[in-house]
Amino acid sequence: MNKTKPGIEQYCNKEGSSSKSKTAKKPSSGSSLQKQYLQKEYAQQTLGSGNLRLAVHLPEGEDLNEWLAVNTVDFFNQINMLYGTITEFCTPQDCPVMSAGPKYEYHWKDDSQFKKPARVSAPVYVDHLMSWVQSQLDNETIFPSKIGIEFPPQFKTIINDIFRRLFRVYAHIYTTHFPIIVSLGEEAHLNTSFKHFILFVKEFDLIDSKELAPLSDLIESLLAQTKNQ
Repeated sequence: MNKTKPGIEQYCNKEGSSSKSKTAKKPSSGSSLQKQYLQKEYAQQTLGSGNLRLAVHLPEGEDLNEWLAVNTVDFFNQINMLYGTITEFCTPQDCPVMSAGPKYEYHWKDDSQFKKPARVSAPVYVDHLMSWVQSQLDNETIFPSKIGIEFPPQFKTIINDIFRRLFRVYAHIYTTHFPIIVSLGEEAHLNTSFKHFILFVKEFDLIDSKELAPLSDLIESLLAQTKNQ
């Protein structure tokens, strides 16, 4: 598998790509901006990306694990790039906790520094998350780059964990920073990337539906756009 390099946490449900340098004015965070990403004028903004439903299908003769691996690297790079466009607005002051709206908060946990779930700011959380994913991609026992080396028996479980955690970055961007995305003119890139991500997730059953709850309305809308493809 050819790996392209760009540069564990606990889920808590609380009750009650552009290479051009861009800057944006930070809009107000009033209630009128809540779920702006669901407004028709934004939700239907995608790039001319062809039939994404067909694009996620396992190609004939392709090894499933290889297909999962290649796409994992691709989505990781996409999300890295998308998050990179809003990093100056996602600060410990503005985002003191990693969340996806008022009901969903994510605590970081891993096998080294954070052995117990820790409440950290969104940028710290994303940094740990991206570093963790990169470490998985760099691990030859998980993502072998040499021909003839098999993927480990638990590979699908690892892929599920990676996708579950990457989804949280999309969820944070949509629920917290979508006005910034719009002001940067990146909504089509974000929507296309997320639609592709969700179609791939659904195709290979990578994320439990309860984990997708923060963006369930958007997912329903995006999938409806592709059902006749």
